Amino acid sequence: MKNTKLALYALTVGAFGIGVTEFVIMGLLLDVGTDLGVSVSASGLLISGYALGVVVGAPLLTALTQHWPRKTLLLALMAVFTLGNLSCALAPTYELLMAARVLTALAHGSFFGVGSVVATGLVPPQQRASAIAIMFTGLTVANILGVPFGTWLGQHFGWRATFWAVSAVGLLAMAALAMFVPAQPASREGSSLRADLDALLRRPVLLGFATTVLGFAGLFALFTYIAPLLTQITGFSAAAVSPILLVFGGGLVIGNLAGGKLADRHLAGTVLGSLAVLAIVLALTGWALHSRVAAVLFVGLLGAASFATVAPLQMWVLDKAQGAGQSLASSFNIAAFNLGNAFGAWLGGAVIANGPGLGSLAWVAALLPLAGLAIAALAMALDRTPAAIAPANA
Repeated sequence: MKNTKLALYALTVGAFGIGVTEFVIMGLLLDVGTDLGVSVSASGLLISGYALGVVVGAPLLTALTQHWPRKTLLLALMAVFTLGNLSCALAPTYELLMAARVLTALAHGSFFGVGSVVATGLVPPQQRASAIAIMFTGLTVANILGVPFGTWLGQHFGWRATFWAVSAVGLLAMAALAMFVPAQPASREGSSLRADLDALLRRPVLLGFATTVLGFAGLFALFTYIAPLLTQITGFSAAAVSPILLVFGGGLVIGNLAGGKLADRHLAGTVLGSLAVLAIVLALTGWALHSRVAAVLFVGLLGAASFATVAPLQMWVLDKAQGAGQSLASSFNIAAFNLGNAFGAWLGGAVIANGPGLGSLAWVAALLPLAGLAIAALAMALDRTPAAIAPANA
């Protein structure tokens, strides 16, 4: 049991480092832009470039490394992550910094995808979702502690210092993975890429990806614009936004662990229930934003409700892949989370720019997990019919 916990914590350290490097750039855009002589909007593309790297890298690297032992693959991915952050710290130009960000992002999706499979293999079947949640706790703690500290470090000692620090986390994660994660067989030992792709084409798996995209699109349609919502609608000062986001981070940790525990007891019910709760919280946030106390409360509830969906959705896709191509399916689902982030941010911006406006953002965002809920229910219905085992193009 002790060795199992240490192995899960090693995965958590890697997830923490990845979480910091993904989100800390948001607080350093002005510093990066000033140092490299580019506009804030150009600096913002460093976020988009990273997201694109995740979406492309997750399935690509997982497919290319299909015969690698999982522990070796995790170590290699963390080495890519560390090298990418070192390149960020040393990048003399904006173009090279962008390339380094994309390089770093390539490891993101595959690490979480393969790491999810490794985590579930470390524990009894009835604890698999909780194991995924423990690994993802690194991502939630990164938002509470790592990102604020990384932002402070970059603002006081230069933005490059932040990437040096994250590189050190990468080296620590590599050491922990090497010491505590047991050797495991290849991600697809005895399986062909064609069989893995056939597994991805199962209707429940494809519908699972769609559910993931819509669920997280709902969160980011609102959360991307949380600062203007809190300042322009609720009336908080700009200085109050950061402390309020700590409440969101606390909600992430609680919801993540709760979602894993509930999914271990009843996976299908937790998938449907967590999406329904997320839709309700998003809708009620539109009302809560008109009260300062209620707004802070619902920021925390939004964090809990959103990450309560993560472990259930990841576990659901792993189950639907049914052994063949689990690592590839898991990595595709990580890409689906990031695709949902990008789509939600775009949709929220369209709502603000073209109507009905900032005040209606919560109501529009709530429709997305509702759509995901409908797709999940459809997938579960199909799973009970012979058509569920046929490829989507059958």
